Amino acid sequence: MDHRTIDLALVIDTFLLLLIGIGPKIALVPFVETTAGMDSATKARVVRKMLVTASVVAVLLIFLGELLARLLHFSTGSLSIAGGIILVIIAVSMVLRSDDPHHGPVGEERDPMRVAVFPLAIPYLLNPAGIVMLVTISAEADSVAVVALVLGLLVVVLALDVAVFRWANHVSQRMDASRMLVTEKVFGFLLAALAVQLMPDGLHSVGVIHLSGH
Repeated sequence: MDHRTIDLALVIDTFLLLLIGIGPKIALVPFVETTAGMDSATKARVVRKMLVTASVVAVLLIFLGELLARLLHFSTGSLSIAGGIILVIIAVSMVLRSDDPHHGPVGEERDPMRVAVFPLAIPYLLNPAGIVMLVTISAEADSVAVVALVLGLLVVVLALDVAVFRWANHVSQRMDASRMLVTEKVFGFLLAALAVQLMPDGLHSVGVIHLSGH
């Protein structure tokens, strides 16, 4: 994806990648399960903390991602490989984990605000695919207009997150657990495919392999 010029393809691709990278789908089921034993006020606090944390980190990656890559001496290709590995671990856990008491609500034993930061904000809401994308944009965008476009689309996606998680907060008690579980498995499988794609893309970027069409 070319981040140097703005066109319709860039807008659509960026929006879809942001929807994958910081959209609600991966975090929704863990959020519902984790907050099942909490009261409404605590759930609302968890939603705010989760969204604020993911938003702040996302904006920092847009502005500081290239600097971090230079300071830590990694390329966007190596980041893509690392992101693919972490994302496939998350995807496999989504697909294979069983719906048993060990995966139930947090309850009293863990601080809800810590859970809101990890694992709900990162790596579920802002997931490895989103981190890879934001750092890549930071490294490749060479105009203020492109950065402004990404920030604008990020606001749109975060507004969708707010709507979805507020809705989930209000109706979580009436959600069909079996349907939620099935959608988690299906989406986990799709995430695994995305994770697998990130790794060869990264290997291509660092020159280890050559992919046709790149």
